[in-house]
Amino acid sequence: MTTLRRRTFIVGGLAGASAGVLLPALANAIGYPFTLGVASGEPAADGFVIWTRLAPSPLNADGLGGMPNTNTAVDWQVATDEHFTAIARTGTFTTTQAGGHAVHVTLTGLEPGREYWYRFRTGGHLSPVGRALTAPAVGTQPALTMLFASCSHYEEGYFTAYRRMAEEHPDLILHLGDYIYEGAATTTKVRKFAPAGEISTLANYRVRHAQYKTDPDLQAAHAAAPWLVVWDDHEVENNYANLVRNDSSPAGDFTARRAAAYKAYYEHMPLRSAQAPTAANMLLHRRVRWGSLATFHMLDTRQYRNDQACGDGTKVCPAADDPARTLTGTSQETWLIDGLRQKLGTWDFLGQQVFFAQRLAAADGSKSMDAWDGYTANRTRIQNAWDTNGNKGTVVLTGDVHRSWGANIMQNYSTQNRIIGTELVTTSVTSGGDGNAADNSLNPTLNPHVKYFKNLRGYVKTQTTATEMRVDYRAVDKVTVRDYPVKTVGSYVVESDNPGLQAP
Repeated sequence: MTTLRRRTFIVGGLAGASAGVLLPALANAIGYPFTLGVASGEPAADGFVIWTRLAPSPLNADGLGGMPNTNTAVDWQVATDEHFTAIARTGTFTTTQAGGHAVHVTLTGLEPGREYWYRFRTGGHLSPVGRALTAPAVGTQPALTMLFASCSHYEEGYFTAYRRMAEEHPDLILHLGDYIYEGAATTTKVRKFAPAGEISTLANYRVRHAQYKTDPDLQAAHAAAPWLVVWDDHEVENNYANLVRNDSSPAGDFTARRAAAYKAYYEHMPLRSAQAPTAANMLLHRRVRWGSLATFHMLDTRQYRNDQACGDGTKVCPAADDPARTLTGTSQETWLIDGLRQKLGTWDFLGQQVFFAQRLAAADGSKSMDAWDGYTANRTRIQNAWDTNGNKGTVVLTGDVHRSWGANIMQNYSTQNRIIGTELVTTSVTSGGDGNAADNSLNPTLNPHVKYFKNLRGYVKTQTTATEMRVDYRAVDKVTVRDYPVKTVGSYVVESDNPGLQAP
């Protein structure tokens, strides 16, 4: 009989080792394989996805995480209690080197609207425990506590915001892009990237993702609740658009680089097999229902977009209003409009990346060509779809800009005629460093529909019922110093039948 390690018995062992599981001698040789933690995501009424990746040496330059080139069986277990005395499901997933030894298990047949706990084992090693939730049943509308974040630059600060998110004990976490950054390491920041150069190969992207996943604060946030994730640009290259790259450095085939980045992203996220990449493409936009309370329309605003107008940047550019220009691509736009017209819940949440409401940068009318202001006809068609359908509970959830913003979405920005929706913009987790609490870039004269601004790092917390959403902008004063407390720096209410930000 194989002797398991003592720590397995301390926590409570899984069933006997499955055929193909690493033998203890080999397990001891490669070391503890669960260095990247565990995660769950994609909650449905009957289940969710659980994830881990085997990587005993996560920063090995070859991107293989120190795993041998052999298929490896990983036992998994889901329970209705955190001590695993009541087991709901068990099984085995076999990893491959081609798949980066990542584990994606899609659970079904579970009870709606309840907590579960999960863990993994291979070769006598036991993983940390994660908490997941199933979505409520359709026809029910229990309250939802949701957090969302974006833009975590590893070098520019510590991931204290992720730790504080875990401590909020949320039902759901959204990450809206720039989960990793692709740039080269510097010598002037509080931490240093691995590998040192700008990443462009599958091995590079795997190592960079693994470096992020070794962070204990990020691991805590992933273990605390299920996540819904979408990417922005830095998961591949800054400000890329479809297959048009931002610059020519590093040299190489950008289609191959994007394919490598997408593959590494899938390998490190708790996504369903429907999102697994095919060649250079990956179907990331999808709809997730939270009972009859809310529908999450998770958007991809990078893979299908036209190149930024007028050479990108912030400027006056008539080409931005060309009806043919698209941020979403035609297929995704049609899919989104169809979903909005179905009105599957009281609330429609658009989880996406770049500033949606109009935001003038100067009196001359200059705007960001990378945001929806560079694709105004695409935005108008989407706005009109929910407006004409009477979807008053439409809220756009946004990342990207490293600041907290809150805006009313207008039917006509020029005349400021009629509020038809709400936009909540989360600041970054670390990108931009500590920020500046005294900064005031609101400019209500240029943008009277924009109601809130704060230049600190953190996330947004929302508590949603059938009648209202309570919004708290949460921030830490410093990210260049570890373990700062979090505080609420702004609060609003959004009513389900009365769009726009209101005082709490």
